[in-house]
Amino acid sequence: MREGDLLNLERCMIMNGRLDGHIVQGHVDGTAQCISVSEKEGSWEYEFQFDEQFAPLVIEKGSACVNGISLTVFDVKRSSFKVAIIPYTYNHTNIKEVAASSTVNIEFDVIGKYIMRKNELNHQR
Repeated sequence: MREGDLLNLERCMIMNGRLDGHIVQGHVDGTAQCISVSEKEGSWEYEFQFDEQFAPLVIEKGSACVNGISLTVFDVKRSSFKVAIIPYTYNHTNIKEVAASSTVNIEFDVIGKYIMRKNELNHQR
């Protein structure tokens, strides 16, 4: 980031009510490359390629954060996924600045991280 760059910043959720949305910690697990952007009837579809080591953390209709924007993923492959961006998200975040070949920060689903870690520990026994 450089001075003047658009930054996504959101207040943290207070855990005293209904959970609405994805659980996000605000950590960066790695980066991904945007491999395509296409407009789809007033919305946008982005495809991102990530390091295969994170494949177990990405599931169909699960979540991932792209530059801090919590999104539902679809069309999940071994090292890529797509997200659909509605006009509100496009207009109120820095996703509009992401183009094909852009590098973005990725945070993978925290629940998947716990499951992956538990599986690793079980295999070490």
